[in-house]
Amino acid sequence: MSMDRSPPRPRIGRLTASEVGFAVFDSVSSVALESALDGLALRQRTIANNIANVNTPGYHAKRVAFEDALARSIQLGDGHAAATTARSLEPTRTDGNNVNLDTETLSNVETVLRYQFAARAVEGQFTSLRTAMRTS
Repeated sequence: MSMDRSPPRPRIGRLTASEVGFAVFDSVSSVALESALDGLALRQRTIANNIANVNTPGYHAKRVAFEDALARSIQLGDGHAAATTARSLEPTRTDGNNVNLDTETLSNVETVLRYQFAARAVEGQFTSLRTAMRTS
């Protein structure tokens, strides 16, 4: 229980620091970045699973999609988007497996770069919030 008995800060057209923090984290861009990071993390796990099963007879690679849903959600002013996982329709080898190591490796590199980009965008939001809190 807080022992702070100071009067609340007056509101003169400004948000308090805690209200600014919540507004930043509930913004469309913040929610969209969170959705993107979640989708990219799922894609990384899926790629790792595909690579782990490269020699498993009958295994079909999986693909993660979320970009189209995220774009639609942003256009609607929301930012929430769930990633979906589907079986790859790529041709299979004679053992019934369709994991292509070259495809998985390239997809992994692209996913890592996208994840780093999104993580830096989130970091930028935190940096802006820290700066705003120091100067207010």
